Amino acid sequence: MTSSSSSSSSSMFDTIFNLFLYFSLFSIANISYARQHPKLKTSDALVLGLTNARTNFKLPKESTTLSLKLSSQKSQKLDMMEPLREVRDGYIMSLNLGSPPQVIQVYMDTGSDLTWVPCGNFTFNCIDCEDYTNISRMSKYSPLYSSSCVRDSCASQFCIDVHSSDNAYDPCNIAGCSLTTLIKGACSRPCPSFVYTYGEGVISGTLTRDTLRVHGSADRGVTWEVSNFAFGCVGSTYKEPIGIAGFGKGSLSLPSQLGFIQKGFSHCFLAFKFANNPNISSPLVVGDLAISSKEHLQFTPMLNNPMYPNYYYIGLEGITVGSGSGSFIQVPTNLREFDSSGNGGMLIDSGTTYTHLPEPFYSQLLSELESVITQPRATEVEARTGFDLCYRVPCTNNITNGLAIMDVDDHLLPSIIFHFMNNVSLVLPQANSFYAMGAPRDSTVVKCLLFQSMEDEDYGPAGVFGSFQQQNVEVVYDMENHRIGFQPMDCASSSAFQQLHNP
Repeated sequence: MTSSSSSSSSSMFDTIFNLFLYFSLFSIANISYARQHPKLKTSDALVLGLTNARTNFKLPKESTTLSLKLSSQKSQKLDMMEPLREVRDGYIMSLNLGSPPQVIQVYMDTGSDLTWVPCGNFTFNCIDCEDYTNISRMSKYSPLYSSSCVRDSCASQFCIDVHSSDNAYDPCNIAGCSLTTLIKGACSRPCPSFVYTYGEGVISGTLTRDTLRVHGSADRGVTWEVSNFAFGCVGSTYKEPIGIAGFGKGSLSLPSQLGFIQKGFSHCFLAFKFANNPNISSPLVVGDLAISSKEHLQFTPMLNNPMYPNYYYIGLEGITVGSGSGSFIQVPTNLREFDSSGNGGMLIDSGTTYTHLPEPFYSQLLSELESVITQPRATEVEARTGFDLCYRVPCTNNITNGLAIMDVDDHLLPSIIFHFMNNVSLVLPQANSFYAMGAPRDSTVVKCLLFQSMEDEDYGPAGVFGSFQQQNVEVVYDMENHRIGFQPMDCASSSAFQQLHNP
């Protein structure tokens, strides 16, 4: 659509965009930046309309390339370290955006590229987010309060990327630029609004740039200042109440924009028992420090998927139930290979909570576990929670420093070992496979297997290695050597060792 002025064109486009979005939101099924999550068990889909908060942003006046500036005079390696804190369904970090800085908490997500934040203290709208009772208290970004905020231009590479465009002229054409200005590269109208999907979640917003500040790894007092950082300023979402920091391999991801994607990053996810505890966090390290002196880890190759190059894939070869001479279950080849359409492989994703495995392999694993576990089943808990295997396990309460600590014999439930390519064997910590569903009753606690089956094995990844199974494991993404390393460890102790501050 064309118009006589840049501002009126943008406003008219946004109005039409919202009307279109109201009637056809869920017909947008497969854009190339849609996350390749497994399809989880969900309720019937709803046809909803999204409304966006609109603000007249400044447009970039000069080059939109990023620049790094060190706020301390010390000479440092280019590293960053930020604390991760666990909430009920993921791990959050803090983004310091704007001038002056606004602190916004977002999920850390290795399964997507775009970084986005909720925009507008009073106008941000999250549809079907009733389960998130604290959403009104979550911090939101206010563009008007930042002197360095600009709306991205339709001609920028990031605008082309967020619209998944194969033609560099597309976003500017959508914004209403004439053919003459397109050919001359003279149109600087704002980047049109975008829609981005996450499994069953949807967001709508505008691509924005502002100053981002991150902490150095060697000294938390050293701050890197990143100008022109590109992110989504999101006014409306469906089932996505909290922003996301994308850590995928695409150009829009946080490590890519900071220049660290050729190095790597590492994380150590806290155990679930620390969820919503504001007093403890674990380290997210990006840059040289994340991949140096890590040869003691077990490394498996990072598989390259030509059709979906921005995601992290590893190859699963088998699973052993029980230690020592336990039963080894061979997995199907599609958990370590791709077909011609890019389907297959095992996605490692911090944005998916539980590990998902394909059928009939998943049912084989359940059958093997049932054959070796002698504890009584808790079928009523299975029906209530949707988990497939729940057992009543004897336990005792020990008093330590005045606190009652539940003590369960780990040998009553079998260990589970994941065998990845390159002879990597990862013994899952007990709490990463079977987890207590509540407080003990009559010296018994119910523990459930927190794995799930893939609902659509023919499309996308064949399996997903989720964040719950990555608890108390140091995971290193070594981009220089195209490999991912694992090392079980106490992530809470690692947090104390790194002397992390609270977010």
